[in-house]
Amino acid sequence: MSSGLKIVEEQQKPIEKLQIYPTANSGVSPFWREKYDKDAKKYWDRFYRHHGDRFFKDRHYLDKEWNSYFSVSGSSKVILEVGCGAGNTVFPLIATYPHIFVYACDFSTRAVDLVKAHNEYTEKRVCAFACDLTGDGLDNHISPSSVDIVTMIFVLSAVSPEKMPFVLQNIKKVLKPNGCILFRDYAVGDLAQKRFSGKNQNISENFYVRGDGTRAFYFSNEFLETLFSEQGFEVEELDVCCKQVENRSRELVMNRRWLQATFRQSNGSKNPSDRMTPAKLDQSERQNSIQSKSEELKLKEVVDNTDIDISDGLAMEMFGASPSSHEMNVFKLKDSSFNIKLLSKEYQHTCKSTGLMLWESARLMASVLDRNPNIVSGKRVLELGCGCTGICSMVAARSANLVVATDADTKALTLLTENITMNLQSPLLGKLKTGVLEWGNKEHIEDIKGLACGGFEVIIGTDITYVAEAIIPLFETAKELILQKKGDSEVQEKPALILCHVFRRVDEPSLLSAAAKFGFKLVDRWAVNSRDSPMGNVIDRWFSDKDLVAEIPSSALHILYFQME
Repeated sequence: MSSGLKIVEEQQKPIEKLQIYPTANSGVSPFWREKYDKDAKKYWDRFYRHHGDRFFKDRHYLDKEWNSYFSVSGSSKVILEVGCGAGNTVFPLIATYPHIFVYACDFSTRAVDLVKAHNEYTEKRVCAFACDLTGDGLDNHISPSSVDIVTMIFVLSAVSPEKMPFVLQNIKKVLKPNGCILFRDYAVGDLAQKRFSGKNQNISENFYVRGDGTRAFYFSNEFLETLFSEQGFEVEELDVCCKQVENRSRELVMNRRWLQATFRQSNGSKNPSDRMTPAKLDQSERQNSIQSKSEELKLKEVVDNTDIDISDGLAMEMFGASPSSHEMNVFKLKDSSFNIKLLSKEYQHTCKSTGLMLWESARLMASVLDRNPNIVSGKRVLELGCGCTGICSMVAARSANLVVATDADTKALTLLTENITMNLQSPLLGKLKTGVLEWGNKEHIEDIKGLACGGFEVIIGTDITYVAEAIIPLFETAKELILQKKGDSEVQEKPALILCHVFRRVDEPSLLSAAAKFGFKLVDRWAVNSRDSPMGNVIDRWFSDKDLVAEIPSSALHILYFQME
């Protein structure tokens, strides 16, 4: 049975309201989870290329918080800074303690380059190298059992939870038997974590991907204590730190939470497998062990008297509140251009809405309308799935009597309003209206139909045919909104439905079958470098301008031109 026949059979089922992007907060797909893990180095390289050494503040609080560990009189110390970043820990340490030597490693080569380029970097005091602690052996760079102190500051959170034990075992190879780890990292309940809730950026419990592809885990006290104890470390100190950071210019108050702890290698058996760790206890004994240890440590919350590492302004990006998630693009036409605000490319991979981007099909159709204003001249025009850019609608408004740009994504429509206001002036502003339209939604359809006095003479859709389940509602909605011509159809030009797209998960026979079910006849088709004979002489005329042909953004684009039978 052909895919086209399948769609016809599915038409017999009740048509459900549908929008062409998912709304459920289902978290990150397995494909992207694997990609974020495999390409973690790439995302952090990009992070440091963008931020340089501006993101984290230099950690001058280290001597206040952990001075007793660094300032042993008459004794030199070897320090390992894990996840050194741009050197915000390394250089305050060597400036404060002249008797220490610091190994600094990061799996981002760009971060290591920043450390080596620092004007205080000297090989007599610092050795910086690239190393992925989840796969590379630290003992290939540092002599075994030679490090006194390891600093782990906002680094373990960037590692997948299942790989954290390997990181700690890797560190143990180079840590002295009685060596210690000084730890600071994100805590459960931090504002950044709260902002992730409701978004599709959850990888696993307490583990999220940021908009730039880097990841962040938020530690609970119990998780952190159990993790270290199972790898042969004892907890000397463990505090929850809280601080309010106010950004007055943006009228935002950020409640930050992180854990600060000190761990030391246990003096028990050298073989971790011989120790009775919480992992080997039954559930009740494990819970009692954790509770007993927590009571012994007298875990406390430290409020508003600790320093925060992240620069106040740049911290907004981690909370998802920064306008930097959007970028300005200039879309150029033959004799004009548009300034378009849309989602930045580095954030598109976590965005479930396709309406916040500029697709190649929209670029092509806008260029076609710009060169051929007669397509919409003096007519009522509807754009389906316009997204935030609305460039086809804005170009059409120059010559059409009325243009209505629609989308089911309210976020896209909000951004669309900004773009329209930014690019159009009166009287064009008065001719372009926007509206919410979920295909198959009778109430939405009636609202849009009311704007056009009964129907539209031209309906345009760019890249709206890639979800199979949306094809039937698409044509059903188009039939309801297209102007139903009466009388001598040979005298008056028939209303048209124009679809421009790249074929993805829905093929052309399936589209044509669904279209025919609702009375749409394919009058003409066009494809870049197509060898098929044209069905009509409509679309070819649009490309009489050789400059337009040279500007076609993709060789995979197609245009289908329908009229009502």
